Amino acid sequence: MEYRTLGRTGLEVSRLCFGVLTMGPLQANLPLAEGAALLQYAVEQGVNFFDTAEIYDTYAYLRLLLRSVPNKDVIIATKSYSVTAQEMEMSLEKARRELDRDYVDIFLLHEQESALTIRGHKEALDYLINAKEKGLVRAVGISTHRVAAAQAALEIPEIDVIFPLFNIKGLGIQDGTRQEMEAVLTKAEAAGKGIYLMKALGGGNLLPQAAEALNFAFSRPFAAAVAVGMKTRPEVDINVRVASGLSVPDQLKKQVSSAKRELHIDPWCEGCGECAKHCPQGALFIGSDGKTHVRKEDCLLCGYCAAACPFFYIKVY
Repeated sequence: MEYRTLGRTGLEVSRLCFGVLTMGPLQANLPLAEGAALLQYAVEQGVNFFDTAEIYDTYAYLRLLLRSVPNKDVIIATKSYSVTAQEMEMSLEKARRELDRDYVDIFLLHEQESALTIRGHKEALDYLINAKEKGLVRAVGISTHRVAAAQAALEIPEIDVIFPLFNIKGLGIQDGTRQEMEAVLTKAEAAGKGIYLMKALGGGNLLPQAAEALNFAFSRPFAAAVAVGMKTRPEVDINVRVASGLSVPDQLKKQVSSAKRELHIDPWCEGCGECAKHCPQGALFIGSDGKTHVRKEDCLLCGYCAAACPFFYIKVY
């Protein structure tokens, strides 16, 4: 496994970042012990970088991982929608408590859209910056699906890390093209920002060309790492090989299901609309039958709608 320094943070991260969302309760919902064992297996293959978020409800998996590999330098990034300083204090303390760790390596403002939204989260950002000075956070940043937010983060000196949506087709970039996002990220990396990428497989929509899509993401010179969701050992094996520039044996490919994941909405959906409000892609809508429906061509299978559903009627599998 190759490692790179994440911008000016000084953090040495594996090229493959394990996206923990896929194994958690919003998607595969692996049993706690099974999920933690999978994370440990990834560490044994050289992965030291794990991405999660408060909304994913996966801290328990990572806590068990940290206990199982006490001598390993494990890097954890998390995210929060907090707006105020008080909210961010609660989010940071929750992460530290549930991870059973004194500090969080990377803490991001979740799903920023522009300079305006970052400004609207100024209290939360300032809290993180102060927490970094106290040693409670090692790096501060944003995650985003938008070029405008990446550009805004480039212009804010205190932001260390940008975690943008980026893939070979530009699927999911809400306000521009792949080329426009790439131009901003290239400038950001040159300015010392740490860049790692999300949705290299377009939420599963690029699975038919997975090898090409992953190789493209890993080949971007501005990206220190690429986050990929995994839920089985063969998936870890394949992604470790791709991240290392190695070919994937056909026998290993056959161990991974080629079935495309989908968003499933229970037929007893009550049409409250909370899921649609929280869909970053605008892929959900209330139909004439009063129930939620999804435009599959726009869905990136992030699972945020599942977290917003008050009745747990939505799953990704």
